[in-house]
Amino acid sequence: MTQDKDAPLREDIRLLGRLLGDTVRDQQGESSFDLIERIRQTSVRFRRDDDLAARRELEGILDALSREQTIQVVRAFSYFSHLANIAEDQHHIRRSRAHLLAGSAPREGSLAHAIGHAIDQDIACPAELAAFFDTALISPVLTAHPTEVQRKSILNCQTVVARLLDERDRMQLTPEEAENNLEALRRAVLTLWQTRMLRPTRLSVIDEVSNGVSYFESTFLRELPRLYASLEDRLSKADPALGALELPPFLQVGSWIGGDRDGNPFVTAEVLEQALKMQAAAALGYYLDELHTLGSQLSLAHGLVSASDALLALAERSHDSSPHRSDEPYRRAISGIYARLSATHRTLLGSDPIRHAVADAEPYLNVEAFSDDLDILHRSLQANGSAALARGRLRHLRRALRVFGFHLAPIDLRQNSDVHERVIAELLEVARPGTAYLEQDEEGRCALLLEELATARPLASPHVQYSDDSESELAIFRAARAAHLRYGKAAIRNCIISKTDSVSDLLELAVLLKEAGLLRPLENALDVNLVPLFETIDDLENASIIMDRMFSIPGYRKLLSDARQDTQEVMLGYSDSNKDGGFLTSGWALYKAEGELVETFARHGVRLCLFHGRGGSVGRGGGPSYQAILAQPEGAVQGQIRLTEQGEVIAAKYGHPEVGRRNLEVLVAATVESSLRPAGADTTPAAFLEAMQALSDTAFKAYRGLVYETPGFEQYFWESTVISEIAGLNIGSRPASRKKGTHIEDLRAIPWVFSWSQCRLMLPGWFGFGSAVKAWLNANPDDGLARLQTMYRDWSFFASLLSNMDMVLAKTDLAIASRYAALVKDADLRTSIFDRIRAEWKDTVEVLLAITGQDELLAANPLLKRSIRNRFPYLDPLNHVQVELLRRHREQSGDERIRLGIHISINGVAAGLRNSG
Repeated sequence: MTQDKDAPLREDIRLLGRLLGDTVRDQQGESSFDLIERIRQTSVRFRRDDDLAARRELEGILDALSREQTIQVVRAFSYFSHLANIAEDQHHIRRSRAHLLAGSAPREGSLAHAIGHAIDQDIACPAELAAFFDTALISPVLTAHPTEVQRKSILNCQTVVARLLDERDRMQLTPEEAENNLEALRRAVLTLWQTRMLRPTRLSVIDEVSNGVSYFESTFLRELPRLYASLEDRLSKADPALGALELPPFLQVGSWIGGDRDGNPFVTAEVLEQALKMQAAAALGYYLDELHTLGSQLSLAHGLVSASDALLALAERSHDSSPHRSDEPYRRAISGIYARLSATHRTLLGSDPIRHAVADAEPYLNVEAFSDDLDILHRSLQANGSAALARGRLRHLRRALRVFGFHLAPIDLRQNSDVHERVIAELLEVARPGTAYLEQDEEGRCALLLEELATARPLASPHVQYSDDSESELAIFRAARAAHLRYGKAAIRNCIISKTDSVSDLLELAVLLKEAGLLRPLENALDVNLVPLFETIDDLENASIIMDRMFSIPGYRKLLSDARQDTQEVMLGYSDSNKDGGFLTSGWALYKAEGELVETFARHGVRLCLFHGRGGSVGRGGGPSYQAILAQPEGAVQGQIRLTEQGEVIAAKYGHPEVGRRNLEVLVAATVESSLRPAGADTTPAAFLEAMQALSDTAFKAYRGLVYETPGFEQYFWESTVISEIAGLNIGSRPASRKKGTHIEDLRAIPWVFSWSQCRLMLPGWFGFGSAVKAWLNANPDDGLARLQTMYRDWSFFASLLSNMDMVLAKTDLAIASRYAALVKDADLRTSIFDRIRAEWKDTVEVLLAITGQDELLAANPLLKRSIRNRFPYLDPLNHVQVELLRRHREQSGDERIRLGIHISINGVAAGLRNSG
């Protein structure tokens, strides 16, 4: 009899659902429970049995809800989405462990598979793999998201639920233990129900920083060192000659939160300083706690074990005079290290840690000094018969310090090129009246900027009061310079220029960096990377031309060589290119830009590091990271890759420590595999490229025709989605648009894509593909479909595009979307646009199935299909209620309970979809 592998998942979902139902009954009464249960059963019947009578019944129930009933329903189904996510994560862990226990072959995306494949195929020996990591850089970068900033209290409750499910799964519990576990789960669900899901006031940037730091505390600080240890041990086992291998810190987690100013006026120098301080507090707090525990563990007595002279000297300097530890040199040494780190805490943060040191001590001047003391412990243990002890907590602490330093995570600075342009124009006009920088052409601007970069003389005067924009920008860069002096240069490594479309955009930033001392011409020193962000379709097409011109400037090329190890980072914008040109054209423009950049960089002898500005949704470059990295053009992943992690994807990927570890491992494995592919192994046939260009041209016209050329489309979008509520409900710290108004051109990509996801249309993830393929088949009636089928089979880029589209289309629901469309007041406008969208959706599904050979959507992805089957009956009611709440809000916008209900429903729908933003 075949084992039902998904049975434990269904059992967990039923258990959590039952506990949530019991909680609702106890807290809200039998009538509330009966109402929610009736909604659930009707929704299940409608979703699983395609029962149209059930749909009408469901709509009737939901439309008749009172205001208080609506809030209870929204809360119940939102919490169920979060609990279902926990159950799914636990099931992924369960299945991974089952594979390992059964001795199954390593799965794709694992380090065991990537390293084993490289060695078995003679692509690289263990020593070459170890050398690969010497120059590698793999960095997921957390960014703030206006709809997914969960309170730490909620995250804590979810962590407890996950831990208790894990306990039930891994341990053979006695009847009493099982009852205690169930009671603890009941308490955790009750606490979750009684905990406010949302903050009552507008989110600040600092709230977002706090949320980001929580993932370091729960996942990264502990799991990253374990991942390094696993990789090192695997390589050493493959080649014992490598010995006790210690890889450099190639895998790091970055952050934009507190440094991303593009469109966010609330990110100031003071906010940046506070973000850095909060991060440092988390890092130092972790190290102090680990040292305290390590001191309790290393109780080695000098009469029973030897110690190095350096260790004995360290113990002697500790001023730990306790007679109980007089013959325990390791404990005394750790007391001294703790005292110095405690003093560092006081120096950097202005406060003492909660647990005081045994004596006063000098603070560490830098991370290296702290690391040196830990190395003394390590070497002494290694040399005196205690090597096994060095491989425990001390190993992880030493690794954590090398990865996280005193800064925890490097914060990227980002600003729009238009702002830099205005600031430079003002600085030049004050210093050299009549310069008229804004009236200069590109050649004239570059000449002025290069002239400034050739001298160490600053432009800004301390005796001049500049505009608020200029003062704010200068203050940010000065704060970055101060952060380097305080926390080390690793605290801020990158300055990103949004909307880069010229060489002068890069040179403007260079001049501003010089103003703060981050670029020092006389020393040929550049302390941060200048990172252009190419976002629109036109900008992507011009990216390689701009970088070629930049590398042709002798002064800049020398800066790269002397100060940045001949490496240049380039960021590619998935979100704005999608909003500009649609899913298919965006993907193709990105692919072509990467290939052209690879050629340009190779010609100039510069190493390329691509930074992928991906969102959670497919419309913003989302989708499985493993496939996305392997689908890059040849040479695009040269051991270095950064990518943004946004929205509810952060919680989904990194909210649970083991799931977080698995996702980090996937990034490393994919980078290794992509970087080490033999040259020419994935040469793309010219016929594929020609077909893709033709498809892109037609898809672009279809997308632009709908979004930018259809009269009234802007009104349709604002009335049929939650965009106006996202813009006006105090969600997140960042405005929804870069400018005042409703123009789609000015709208930020996150709320654009997120709004389509909330109404279950997912339009940015597929629109235009159906029209493109239909036109292609008409033009190529004989072999058109066969060629597309071959492209899907043999070209990883095209296969990845279609796989992501398959996922998005499966999460689309036209019946639910039609209810959102009904919010559009103009009936003719509503009908004409929705009918176009519906026709394109049908065409897209039809051609996708024809190319992939599937009978239905997600036939090739049973895991995701199962997930949708399990969660959508509980997600659908949230959408139906959200529509009703939107209608009521727009009729009586002053009702705070309705506003709260909309916000909770947004959170719940996002949690149910898992990659909507």
